[in-house]
Amino acid sequence: MTIYYHRGDLPADVGFSGAVAIDTETTGLSPVRDRLCVVQLSGGDGNAHVVHVGGALGYDCPNLKAVLADPSRLKIFHYARFDIAILRKYLGVACAPVYCTKIASRLTRTNTDAHGLRSLVQALTGVELDKQQQSSDWGTDGELTAEQLSYAASDVLYLHALKDRLDALLVRERRTHLAESCFQFLPIRAELDLLDWHSLDIFSH
Repeated sequence: MTIYYHRGDLPADVGFSGAVAIDTETTGLSPVRDRLCVVQLSGGDGNAHVVHVGGALGYDCPNLKAVLADPSRLKIFHYARFDIAILRKYLGVACAPVYCTKIASRLTRTNTDAHGLRSLVQALTGVELDKQQQSSDWGTDGELTAEQLSYAASDVLYLHALKDRLDALLVRERRTHLAESCFQFLPIRAELDLLDWHSLDIFSH
């Protein structure tokens, strides 16, 4: 595994041959209140690119935006609803098409309530993720620590493997069409969150 750390933007010569796994680090858990600090990506090759943005670094990152907005490239997230919203707000990109491992897990692993990334990676790959840096200060203008980089990378390095295993479960349970419909709706769900409909079920009576 190699972790590449970039400040301000993804280098123009970084290429991804297929689907790309994506995650974000922010100053908090509200896409309305909190700001985007880090975007990490992996092409499923065991390597991760960690892009430090925001603050003094700003959000003028055309190479990163081009990857995120590419309509021909599948973007794999875990809890895509949040990441899509924060990326739309700060980078102005609409991520599509997308795949969410959390939704796929909820549709297939109905024997458990453990759908967090750490639980899912352990259950489907046997890897134990270290979450000690989860609440560290991602909003710094200084360089990220080695521990932060390792944590950020771990959040994307296993998403391709999770997708493969979850796809098999979706086929087995005949719920692939449901997952695909949910994935297609996610950009709209993220837009509703940004417009303050995050806690209201608009489908309820």
